[in-house]
Formats: sequence, C-alpha cells, structure tokens
Amino acid sequence: MKLRFVLGLLVACLVVSGCESVSSVRERIAARNEPRRHTFSAPPRVVFDAVKQAATAMGYRMTRGGPAQGEFDGVTGVDIGESAGSSRQVTIRVRLKATLDETGTEASVRFTEIVESDSSNRMGMATETTMRDTPQYEVFFRKVQQALDARPAAQRVQPPAASTP
Repeated sequence: MKLRFVLGLLVACLVVSGCESVSSVRERIAARNEPRRHTFSAPPRVVFDAVKQAATAMGYRMTRGGPAQGEFDGVTGVDIGESAGSSRQVTIRVRLKATLDETGTEASVRFTEIVESDSSNRMGMATETTMRDTPQYEVFFRKVQQALDARPAAQRVQPPAASTP
C-alpha cells in the first residue's frame, strides 16, 4: 500500500515538473524568434512603399503582401552554400501596424536563413533559422528611414500644430 502511494506521488511529481519544463523551453524558443520592432513616423501605406524600396535595395524580391494588408514578404536569390551541393537563401517578413495615436507605423521584421546542406542526398530538406544577431535589421531600418526622408516635403506627414486656447 505504501509502495503504491509513493509510486503514485513520484509519477505525479514527474508529470507536473515535466509540464513546467516543456513550457519554459517553448517560451525560450518563442522569445528567440520574436521579430524586431521599429516605429516610423509615417502612415502604413507610405511606410510600405519605403519597406519595398529598402528591401529591393538589399536584394530581396517581393513574394507576398501589399499595402492594404500591411505585409511584405521577400526572398533573396539562392546562393551557393559553404559545402558542395549546399545552398542558402534569406527571407524577410515585415508586418506593418498603425500606432495607437494613428501618427506612425510599427514595423515588425524577421529575417530567416534557409540552408539546404546537401541537395544531392536529401532533396528539399532545408533548415530554417531565424537570424537573431545580424546587422541586417539595423541596415534595413536605416534604409527604410532614408527612403522616408527622401520623399518630397509635400508627402511627409507634419505633426499637428499645438493649439493654444
């Protein structure tokens, strides 16, 4: 009787501790894959045009999205990998959302590297990895800001003048 109680208690402890460890691993993985965010002081459609221009300048071809959806997905060309028979490609995923005060746009950006290590042995078996520590995020945000700054002054959104009573 005691043995059954002890075994039951041990199994219950293992089950409960296993659930906690799985969720913490998931949380850590999700945190690593979080997109980088940056806020621009322009409406979403204008920022979309700047995003498209910046991504094209960085070598990305648009594969999906549009200004109405507030989405831009792009992909680079396929590069030769480090070993024979391998290949590498980078994707960009941008999501645009108007800020709460409607004066700006928050851009969420994620770069993903797709590597196929040996296409002759395992066709179509590629690995996708979110690029976390890459300067591409800063370069991309800077190019978007440059595209926004290059617009004619008439197209720029001016902050509302402060009214005095």
